[in-house]
Amino acid sequence: MSKRSELPYNYTEEDNYIISPPDRTLVIVTIFLVVIGIMAIFSAGSSKAVIEGLSPIHFTIRQFFWLVAGIFGANFFAKYDYKKLKKYSMSLPVIVLIMLLLVQFTPLGVTVNEAKRWLGFGPLQFQPSEIAKPAVILMFAHIFSKNINIFDPNKFSYYFIFLLILLFIYKQPNLSMVILLLTTVTVICFMSGGINIRQIITYFLGAVAIIAFTIKDYQKQRLIVWLDPNKDPHNTGYNIIQSLVAFAGGGFFGVGYGNSKQKLSWLPEGHTDFIFAVIAEEFGFLGCFFIICLFAMFVQRGFVIASRSPDVFGKLVSIGITFSIGFQALMNMSVASSFLPATGIPLPFISYGGSSLFVSLCMLGVLLNISKKRVQRIRPYNEIRYQ
Repeated sequence: MSKRSELPYNYTEEDNYIISPPDRTLVIVTIFLVVIGIMAIFSAGSSKAVIEGLSPIHFTIRQFFWLVAGIFGANFFAKYDYKKLKKYSMSLPVIVLIMLLLVQFTPLGVTVNEAKRWLGFGPLQFQPSEIAKPAVILMFAHIFSKNINIFDPNKFSYYFIFLLILLFIYKQPNLSMVILLLTTVTVICFMSGGINIRQIITYFLGAVAIIAFTIKDYQKQRLIVWLDPNKDPHNTGYNIIQSLVAFAGGGFFGVGYGNSKQKLSWLPEGHTDFIFAVIAEEFGFLGCFFIICLFAMFVQRGFVIASRSPDVFGKLVSIGITFSIGFQALMNMSVASSFLPATGIPLPFISYGGSSLFVSLCMLGVLLNISKKRVQRIRPYNEIRYQ
């Protein structure tokens, strides 16, 4: 009997490769961010929970449950071959679109702070717009890995689905998520070679014009107040002013963990959109700088993974995930420090919000799977086994 016939029936050429572990630096950075997030939610959310008649650890426990689910999701996608995700590049965006329709037109839609963004099933609530991030990334990475022609008729059905997703997210309203999705798609198209700088500028000006004509009155007021919060200090400018007070109160070293004053009903969204301001007050400039460095390391490792990916699809997915998380973090921290107008977007891995944490960890799992290197064995598997 020949050596070849003695090989196990499920032997493939993949057995001649060694799969390396996922990127450890990325894992360590994410662990730091998640731990900081749980600590910050406990500090910033305890007083709010008590005011609402809940346990001081109410928000922390809920976030912890989502964290456990996110760890399972990250572990699953870290082991699931990312190339198999191509077959979901159309079905997943369609599922997201259906969920967005359920939010707008069925009793399942839940309104919080005048924004209808959540699907509610009893005690469980989640935001379909969060799932839109990986769905859109997979969709555009797939179609632009096949060919880079932006005007390819085969892409028009994908564009139509994407525009509908943007429309219903904008209707919630959630302008910050629309901006995040648009910029992420633009980066994917640019890195694939499908568009150039001149086209980006043209599309950007067109998008600004559309937003300018469709923007709502309260959003216009946010822009005006952003330039001078003292014009409306008790209404639209209130959060900005209190956030800046938190930054000023923290100074260089901070007032110490748990000692924030702004979280005591002064900063209404201290455990969600403005959690970075509470961190700034408690840990000062050093704490903020540490978090910024963690996100910078996350982005750096993500782009390194993209540069080492063996195929175009993997490169574009890596770029999309890395940019989405990095740009979202930049937007949140910029809003908290008044570099950008106020928008309702969470700080990845840190802000309270189960949907955001779960989806971010799942995207991390995909990124870790892409980071695994396939190293060819010095000697083929069959020679090692049957020498």
